[in-house]
Amino acid sequence: MSCSCGVSVEGKTAGCNNNGGCSTGGCNKLNVFDWLSNMDIPVQEKFDIVEVRFKNGRKDFYRNASNLDLVTGEAVVVDVQGGHHLGYVSMQGELVRLQMKKKKVPDDNEIRKVYRKATLSDLEKFEEVRQRENPALYRTRNIIIEQNLGMKLTDIEFQADNTKATFYYSAEERVDFRELIKVLAGEFKIRVDMRQISLRQEASRLGGIGSCGRELCCSTWLTDFKSVSTSAARYQNLSLNPSKLSGQCGRLKCCLNYELETYMDALEDIPEIKSLKTKNGEARLQKTDIFRKLMWFSFDRDNNWHPISTDRVKEIMAMNKAGEVPESLTLDKIEVIIGDNRINKDLEQMDEKFKRKDTGSKKRRPNKNRNRNKKPGQPEAKGVHQPKAAASTQPETKESVSNKPNGNRNKKRRFPNKKTSNE
Repeated sequence: MSCSCGVSVEGKTAGCNNNGGCSTGGCNKLNVFDWLSNMDIPVQEKFDIVEVRFKNGRKDFYRNASNLDLVTGEAVVVDVQGGHHLGYVSMQGELVRLQMKKKKVPDDNEIRKVYRKATLSDLEKFEEVRQRENPALYRTRNIIIEQNLGMKLTDIEFQADNTKATFYYSAEERVDFRELIKVLAGEFKIRVDMRQISLRQEASRLGGIGSCGRELCCSTWLTDFKSVSTSAARYQNLSLNPSKLSGQCGRLKCCLNYELETYMDALEDIPEIKSLKTKNGEARLQKTDIFRKLMWFSFDRDNNWHPISTDRVKEIMAMNKAGEVPESLTLDKIEVIIGDNRINKDLEQMDEKFKRKDTGSKKRRPNKNRNRNKKPGQPEAKGVHQPKAAASTQPETKESVSNKPNGNRNKKRRFPNKKTSNE
């Protein structure tokens, strides 16, 4: 799709500088993706009506009576009331038939025609006409201030033949602009068409960046402006803060309706209750997590919140309806364990302790005769008393002295590294 954000005299784009191949779509308002372009549609003739886009995303349907070989994004000259205008083809083929059926536009003789493809001279004249829009906008705003009119001028669109200009304005009350039309007609020497738009349409024409960081939905793809109420924010558990819920138009954000149906489906399983009765007191609902199906309750004079599942909440509601009150939010009854309350229990425990000592088994003494029949090489039995070995009559050597447990080996020298005089 070629880029229609602005074409200079040399034929180059003035907006995104992609030379007719804008891939991001940021410079085109209300772009259309032709999802039927690669499909073989069983029709004999191509649908002869095309959709043409004008300034700021305004669109209309025109009949291609001359069977021109048009391409999406191509500039064409079309028939308008009292002259001709220049626009860009935004959609053609069977998608136009579906779009007309959606908008309930009848296929009759009231649909105007496409004259021809725009030539270089048409583009030059149209560019000269567009140069008048900004100066005319500033001058008109000064005239409105001089006449003390309660209206806000948003945009001006000059016709390609330079014979008519459409002034888009917004106002909260009805405005008598008859005198204004006379002044503007004499000032700019053209036919004046005053068209009132809503605040949402004003934001879509001006464009901008939303709080989400993306371009406004109304200026990129949204065409049907549905009413948004504060109940949509209540169903989604959003804080009713006007500064956060309002868009650049000053009205509630259109995106509040995007997930409303999903929240409504999830709310069917969540009971409507404000408080529950327990023996600990009355628990009041503080918060509900719709998708996790958790409900937070808190007691009076208690800052702690207790998360309870929706199934448990339904059980407590049924008990309260039957006249029963649970022990707490999590337990229906408390199991009471009766302790041992016998008198003089400590004295009985001491009697048992001394009784075990009296009746206990005595220690076994070692049996001296256990190793009497021991065979040579067999290990001795444990616990048998062994007699001390007889004293050796051999003279002690250095090796035997060093192996004694109390020999000189274990004695620490005072100066281990100091040599004696004998050495």
